[in-house]
Amino acid sequence: MAATATYPPPPPYYRLYKDYLQNPKSAPEPPPPIEGTYVLYGATYTTDDVLPSLEDQGVRQLYPKGPHVDFKKELRALNRELQLHILELADVLVERPSQYARRVEDISLIFKNLHHLLNSLRPHQARATLIHILELQIQRRKQAIEDIKRRREEAQKLLKESLVTLDGH
Repeated sequence: MAATATYPPPPPYYRLYKDYLQNPKSAPEPPPPIEGTYVLYGATYTTDDVLPSLEDQGVRQLYPKGPHVDFKKELRALNRELQLHILELADVLVERPSQYARRVEDISLIFKNLHHLLNSLRPHQARATLIHILELQIQRRKQAIEDIKRRREEAQKLLKESLVTLDGH
């Protein structure tokens, strides 16, 4: 039986880093970040972080268009509509099982609209999460400063007591 290597040999570009320990600047620069569109595994992607509209995705929008959307109101309305359509689907499945496809399409459309509305809120959620994390960091640092001040005062008190004890004897 012939012995085989467990792992494949390293890629040939490892030789570019042979003098790295003596001279870290001898390593090649990393490639620049990709900007714009690129193809990965046959699919085209973009580095622009923009949420495509429902119309761009070929989906009918069920809530008002424009920058001033009342998210709570629209989410509640879509949720109520979803509940109604699910009940109608149950009714159709009991009485006319062959006609369920239209109800399922309606429910799918509502879910796509809900999903899009929720994704529209992601930047706000990220901002609020970041603000919360920063507030917690500030609070922890203030507590740490107070703890250091308290310990410093205790240490100064102990030093004064020890000086009094040493001077008294």
